[in-house]
Amino acid sequence: METDEEDCVAAWWDMVLRNLGNFPHCCAALGRKIAAQYNNFSSKSLKEHIFPPLMDMLIYLNIFKAPFLVDLKEPELMTPHTVNFYIKVEPGVILGIWHTVPSFRGQDAKGKDRCWYEAALHDGNPIIIYLHGSAEHRAAPHRIKLAEVLSEGGFHVLSVDYRGFGDSTGKPTEEGLTADALCVYEWTKARSGTTPVCLWGHSLGTGVVTNAAKVLEEKGSPVDAIILEAPFTNMWAASVNYPLLKIYRKLPRFLSTIMDALREDKIVFPNDENVKFLSSPLLILHCEDDRTVPLVLGKELYEIAHNAYRNKERIKMVIFPPGFQHNLLCKSPILLKTVRDFLSQQWA
Repeated sequence: METDEEDCVAAWWDMVLRNLGNFPHCCAALGRKIAAQYNNFSSKSLKEHIFPPLMDMLIYLNIFKAPFLVDLKEPELMTPHTVNFYIKVEPGVILGIWHTVPSFRGQDAKGKDRCWYEAALHDGNPIIIYLHGSAEHRAAPHRIKLAEVLSEGGFHVLSVDYRGFGDSTGKPTEEGLTADALCVYEWTKARSGTTPVCLWGHSLGTGVVTNAAKVLEEKGSPVDAIILEAPFTNMWAASVNYPLLKIYRKLPRFLSTIMDALREDKIVFPNDENVKFLSSPLLILHCEDDRTVPLVLGKELYEIAHNAYRNKERIKMVIFPPGFQHNLLCKSPILLKTVRDFLSQQWA
């Protein structure tokens, strides 16, 4: 018995001596890690540590997950003939999507599961993939209203939450949001047969749409149609006109700081460059009293696209009178007719 106790004490003491022997090595390794972290931090100015994450937050605003206390898995509590489903884009990224069928199929849709909705994409009614702007998620009232208006017009609507928005997993980046749009578009085209699919982007979503459309154009499979609602020319122009940042524009070096932060975060969303490579039917919608993305940016983008398009009949801009600002174009009585007339003419 005493021998066993002596053996245990000896083994314990041996372990202690080994650990003490390793102590200098551990301290040296810890010291190297601390020095590396310090060098990494001190190699950048304080503004380089602060502004890129700040701009990232201001542009995506995905931390603002309003409306709150809603169950995104139960869309029919908020809007009719709609089902929730998820698509995996890549490991760690799963997107939440609502599919709203045309309203005249509402009775057919009652009690149906996701499989029925997926099969319905093949019914010949045109499909719109809606890519929203910053902040909130697919249950935002103005986004629900737009889906309902388009549903009344005979469209299927897929309302997508990018990675990091709503209940979608992942962290938003420009490259990531573009990959999300491409994944949803290709998933939809694989199930729609000959039914046309339109990419509709609003505000930030316009940058996502043109990024994705350019990739598809380069692959030799242009998007069936593109609708840009409240578009900007590029994120730099949109940022310096952003209401929260406008008041700081006269501060010394503020604009260059913003530009450096966008470059660090690799946030460009170059609509003005992307449209030069597109051939898809393109409809631009903008409101006169949009204070978030000024009308002048939409007009400038239209001029760039109009000059670049070989077939001028494939591009159109419609300016809506005051009263709808940035988010409420869904309330315009002429929106649906504008969209249907354009798409029916292009798809005739």
